[in-house]
Amino acid sequence: MKLLVTADTVGGVWNYALELAAALAPHGVEVTIATMGTPLSDAQWSEAHCICNVDIVESTFRLEWMPDPWDDVESAGDWLLDIASVCKPDIIHLNGYAHATLDWPAPTCVVAHSCVLSWWRNVKGEVAPPEWSRYRETVSAGLHAADVVIAPSRAMLAALEVEYGHVAGARVVYNGRDSARFPCGPKEPLVLSVGRLWDDAKNVAAVDAVAPTLDWPVYIAGTTEPPGGGSSYTSSNNSARHLGLLDSAELATWMARASVYVLPARYEPFGLSALEAALAGCALVLGDIPSLRELWNGAALFVPPTDALALRDLLQNLIADDGLRASVAAACHRRALDFNTQRMADAYMTVYSDLLHAAPHGQLQGVTHGVTKGSRRTACAS
Repeated sequence: MKLLVTADTVGGVWNYALELAAALAPHGVEVTIATMGTPLSDAQWSEAHCICNVDIVESTFRLEWMPDPWDDVESAGDWLLDIASVCKPDIIHLNGYAHATLDWPAPTCVVAHSCVLSWWRNVKGEVAPPEWSRYRETVSAGLHAADVVIAPSRAMLAALEVEYGHVAGARVVYNGRDSARFPCGPKEPLVLSVGRLWDDAKNVAAVDAVAPTLDWPVYIAGTTEPPGGGSSYTSSNNSARHLGLLDSAELATWMARASVYVLPARYEPFGLSALEAALAGCALVLGDIPSLRELWNGAALFVPPTDALALRDLLQNLIADDGLRASVAAACHRRALDFNTQRMADAYMTVYSDLLHAAPHGQLQGVTHGVTKGSRRTACAS
């Protein structure tokens, strides 16, 4: 089977796409990943080149949620169709919405990792303003054009239906991470948080704000400037230690060291970083929102995202109580093992199989191919 997968290079979708591709290799699946957003870093190229069944085609087209993206979105559609004509995929796996309406030569699967409108409602507490009307129309059209829509949590699927109406035949497939990538290490007295500091959804700024009041040092990994322009984040104090953007290997090292991982998110459709930290043996402190409750209830500790005092007190209690910290970390680690890559790959193979059996006669590209070593193919676009 051959897949054409789209991925942005800005956030967790890149890690998700690589993890899924690697997990699909034992199933004999070849994966072409077409990237958009920012250029791949050397670390990202290295990660991709280590996966035997992956081929990368790179671009820098703006994503549909970026400022003034629409000319790029249209050009990216032509580019993606050209790629499909070359790689002849059996399934089109889109990690965005706009391109689901294209005249694809194969069945389409759209994975709804997040969306601006549900982000706005949960972060701003209001409906997105009129300037997002075209985005709303584009996403709605993509959702209803796809052969199947996948959400990474029931909460995200519910959020989609609030914004865009009922999505027929939608499914929930939880993300997975390879536990071997995030080994537990000797724990140190430190608190870690990871997230785009410019993104109010992650609410990492709240961690930055309470850092001076805690007995342990706080480290924050993540970018301070949004891609495509916009306001950058400026820390209000100098107590949290800012690590900047880390690659996967560097992040795994910090998670292995950290005793506590905190993500007081206002909006998080799944939360790969929390899963990674739990695999590395961290005690999780998470925002009390439906998606994170769905995934971590009974294991992690929760805090209202808007309550800075509660966040400080909960973190300080964990720091002071070795037994509580150890029991929370153990419970989170057990739960994290449920979100494994084999389970994710099996679920997606079921989706792909259903799409292939439902496709009109003659639409499929036809044969199952063996796994071969991927190469670096680069198509640069502006």
